[in-house]
Amino acid sequence: MPLAINRVIVFSTFKYIVYVFLAINVYLFFDEEFAAASLQFPNGVTLQNLIEAYAATIDTAAWVILLLMFELETYVLEDRHFTPPVFWTLHGLRFLCYAFIVYAFFGYILNLAFVESAIPLQGVSDLCSLAGDQWAYAVDFDEYAAITAENCHSFSSADSFLRFDGMQAVVDPAGFHAIMGLAWIDVVNAGVWLLVVLVLEADVRLQERNRYEGMALRISNILKIVLYSTLLFAAIYWGIEGDFVDFWDAFLWLVAFVFIELNVFEWRQETKEEAALGGTV
Repeated sequence: MPLAINRVIVFSTFKYIVYVFLAINVYLFFDEEFAAASLQFPNGVTLQNLIEAYAATIDTAAWVILLLMFELETYVLEDRHFTPPVFWTLHGLRFLCYAFIVYAFFGYILNLAFVESAIPLQGVSDLCSLAGDQWAYAVDFDEYAAITAENCHSFSSADSFLRFDGMQAVVDPAGFHAIMGLAWIDVVNAGVWLLVVLVLEADVRLQERNRYEGMALRISNILKIVLYSTLLFAAIYWGIEGDFVDFWDAFLWLVAFVFIELNVFEWRQETKEEAALGGTV
């Protein structure tokens, strides 16, 4: 018994540490996007372009809250806790989170369109010619560094550049293709997570009705293999491209939803055991 208790404590401690790290990522994304927004929106961020400036921050914050909702429903709360006020509060918060997640998905699409709108910078064949004139170089997606006489050679030795629309920011062709890849991965990753949560919502609703068996279970498992494999590919892509914050965030989300899947599995096992005990009485 002590061994079993210790295992539960270790498992729960590790799980909630992962959740805390995900919450910290909200700040990391905000810090990164805040710096980029000062260049992308020199006149300030308005409500109209808020999602374009802070898509990752809003998306991650909504997902953290949604994750906690899943944790409450699949692990923390017991059936007796699901009073009408609790039920409607949980579902209201979930609906609000889904609204922000879809809103953020639109923001990723806008960011992709913004990157694609980059145009060739005419008359510039040497990056150092832009030094000292308030130009910045896109060292990564949503990450810019001021071009100075001291650092211009370290950014690029290319003889042609692209300029981002409405910004005093440039990138060479190789950097542009890398940023395009990251922008596309953002869109794909966000879209796949929407599908994951739809499948998980179906799992939870079926489990609540004791119908998470047979064909429904098999279809769910097949879909999850495809979806989680795609998300793993996105995490690996971010790791290879050197975007550590995105890689770390993607990895943590995969771990977090493994915990949610285990919660659903344990819930299903408990339901089956209760049904078996009920049949023997």
